[in-house]
Amino acid sequence: MRPSAPRPHLALLVTVLALSASACVDAAGDVRADAIAGSTAVTFRTQDGVELAGRLFGDPGTARTGIVFAHMLPADQTSWYEFAKRASDQGYLALTFDFRGYCPGGDGGCSRGERNVSADPTDLTAAVAYLRSRGPDTIALVGASMGGTAALLVAAEQGGAIATVVTLSAPQAIEGMVAGPDVLARVTAAKLFVAGSGDGAAAESAQAFADQSPPPKRLEVVASDDHGTALLSGNQAEIVRNLVLAELAQYAPA
Repeated sequence: MRPSAPRPHLALLVTVLALSASACVDAAGDVRADAIAGSTAVTFRTQDGVELAGRLFGDPGTARTGIVFAHMLPADQTSWYEFAKRASDQGYLALTFDFRGYCPGGDGGCSRGERNVSADPTDLTAAVAYLRSRGPDTIALVGASMGGTAALLVAAEQGGAIATVVTLSAPQAIEGMVAGPDVLARVTAAKLFVAGSGDGAAAESAQAFADQSPPPKRLEVVASDDHGTALLSGNQAEIVRNLVLAELAQYAPA
């Protein structure tokens, strides 16, 4: 039996899907290029000597408030680029960075060392110190998932030096990092805890953070299954973006 010839409509469908995929890749590249336009690739070292890669958005000469964005697992700093650009457009000096061992390459940078979640607070502390060295006298922390847990630990250590902390889907504990009641009691900064209602564990953690933290604090559980930085691009994206920007405007104005 001779093999049947490809059906024309199937071949057409394959071609359309291939073209659509190519267009999506091109569009994503365009978005990335627009987001990092005017930003600067930077490096800095942690207290234990690990070189980390970051990217600075905004004008160090004029911004008086800085924001450090801490990424989630298994993402990297590129997941923050669009939102960091949006924050810098509003007058903030924004710093994204790769935790140690994360090396996306290209405009995503390449941090040295081996991945070690328990060292995230050390890396974030170095990022805060670097950003502060660029001029801002007010610092805010915004972290997704593990980055949010690290942000709470750093805020607990730095006390009044941090103006506000925003977490997106942060867990109470992950691979050696634990943000329990003793940690939360020392976070004097304002706090915004955001999670999706369909992301059960994250929503429970956000509720626990809100219950165990001193004021000022705010809990926002949105109708979404998205996790971490995906909340900024999913079905509740504009709501979540506005929640974060409103928190920053209230407690760490540009």
